[in-house]
Amino acid sequence: MADKAMDVYLNDHLAGAMLGSELAKQIRDRHQGTPLGDAMESIAPQIEEDRQVLIDLMERIGTSPNPVKQASGWIAEKASRLKFSGAMAGDADNGAFMALESLTLGVEGKRSLWTVLKEVAPQYPPLASTKLDELIDRAEAQHSALEHERLAAGRRALTSSDE
Repeated sequence: MADKAMDVYLNDHLAGAMLGSELAKQIRDRHQGTPLGDAMESIAPQIEEDRQVLIDLMERIGTSPNPVKQASGWIAEKASRLKFSGAMAGDADNGAFMALESLTLGVEGKRSLWTVLKEVAPQYPPLASTKLDELIDRAEAQHSALEHERLAAGRRALTSSDE
């Protein structure tokens, strides 16, 4: 069985991965037929694949998903739907910007997860079969693509067309 620190760490990231996967789908679905929607067509499934890799890795290490943390991630994503729709601020551009900013930060957290797991891999033999370098590279590519979209959304949301 995995030690307590690893158990907590992986479960925290799994909750974040659920939130990120659902948020990526939310952005993709809300922006279909736009450049952002097109970008999310490839990114959203990758983020879900990464979540599945984490679930598999947890199984191999002997860490069980924490249902309370999973429920918390699920609830947070459902609550984000209203905020990121722009309905609360009356501005869809601001909602898209905030959603992208949240997802971009989440992907950076995922990259950090893979990086630290690479550091501790010698102490956890089940990590040997996980292609951590590939996961790190993929997280960096996702982050780069999301950062491009985040900056574009930020320009739309934070500049007034009335000037």
